[in-house]
Formats: sequence, structure tokens, C-alpha cells
Amino acid sequence: MREAAGILEVFGCVAAFVAADAAAKAANVRIESIDKNKPANADALPVPLITCLKIRGSVADVNAAMDAAEEAANSITGVVTRYVIPAPSEDTEKMLRLSAI
Repeated sequence: MREAAGILEVFGCVAAFVAADAAAKAANVRIESIDKNKPANADALPVPLITCLKIRGSVADVNAAMDAAEEAANSITGVVTRYVIPAPSEDTEKMLRLSAI
């Protein structure tokens, strides 16, 4: 059975680490990676770096971890977007393993 994947984009690296910590403490999940992305409109954003946190585990655990991570990130700089993929396809699995850091 494939693990669910949670993807949370936040503003800034500190928010990503705080979100990852909250996620790991909230549920039985694994932090797959933390990626960075400086978008073209970075100067117009509250923080000029968007960071993507990837969380893996069961669907229930990933949902609980994402809730905790989102709350933690919102208390710092904010969340850009979040999404849970319950059963990623093999091609999506390959993309999830990519990391920019």
C-alpha cells in the first residue's frame, strides 16, 4: 500500500522548519523533504522564498500532521497552499523524491 503524501507550501524557511516540527509531533509521519523556490514575483511576497514541506504516512496521520503544520506556519509567515495526495501514482512518487535543497 502506498503512503499518502502531504504537500505544504509556506512563506520562508523558518516557517517550514516550525511546520515540520509540528507535523512530526502531531502524528506518525515522516518528513520526506523540504524544498525551496524563489518565484518570479518574490519581491511582491511577504517573504521572498516559498518553501515546500513534503510529509508521508497514512492518510489519517498525514491529514493530522498537515493541520498541525498549517497552524504552526500560519502563526509565523503564512501558508501558500496545501494538498494531500491519498495514493500517489508511480510517476508522482518519482516527482515527490525530487528535492531542491
